Parts: sequence; C-alpha cells; structure tokens
Amino acid sequence: MRQVYKKTHNKYKIKGKKKFNFLTFGSCGLKATSYGRITKEKWESVQWALRKKFKAELNTSQNKIWNLVELNNSLTKLSLESRMGKGKGLVYTQSKFVREGSLLFEFDSFPQQFHKEIIKFLQSRVSIKLQLVKF
Repeated sequence: MRQVYKKTHNKYKIKGKKKFNFLTFGSCGLKATSYGRITKEKWESVQWALRKKFKAELNTSQNKIWNLVELNNSLTKLSLESRMGKGKGLVYTQSKFVREGSLLFEFDSFPQQFHKEIIKFLQSRVSIKLQLVKF
C-alpha cells in the first residue's frame, strides 16, 4: 500500500501553547534545549547510530529505546528554473520542528557511566543542543 503525504500549509505560532514533557516510558531520556528542524533522513540516521552505539557499548540488544519524535511536516520542492504560478511542488521529505524542552528519546536500563559519552555522540549528529533527563 502506497503512503500519501499531504502538502502542508504555512504553520503559524499559537501564543501560549506550551507542552511540558515528562518521562513516561523509561528511566532517563534526551531533551532538546534549543529550537531546530530535523528531517526524516537525519532522524533515521540518528536512530540507526544510537542503536549501533548501544549494541557496541553494552554488548546486548536488550535495551529499550523509545522514539518520541513524530515527523509531522511535509517539505515540498520546485526546480530552481520553474516560473511562478506552477503550484507548490512535490513532497520530497518530511520533517519535525523541535521546540525547546521536548523529549526526543527515552531509555531504560541505561548505565550512568555512558551518559556523557552518548550525549557527545548524539550532539555531533544533530544540530540541536541536547540534555539528559533522569527520572
């Protein structure tokens, strides 16, 4: 079955809309401390690298990792030489605008000795500043 992505209209900020995120699944998590946009390709590469790092460091695949980012924005693209009035363009990827304070990942059975190492590792792959949150 083919998945259809809708082209989104411009999104405007609604004043006073603030969602506080708390840990719900795991014992610790990663929280964004700055604003930014994450594309689908970037996020999939971060997930893959994180799973690989966990497997290599802890020598087990029994760790629980919850992904809390839902890609909700479709990005469209027109060719550079197209004239005006030809529509919005085709959807080429999806993205998510991450706000300050939103949780990205939650972990369970995660040893404390790897906290700084994991944050450094993920910080180099994502353009958003991260912070570790404990239960």
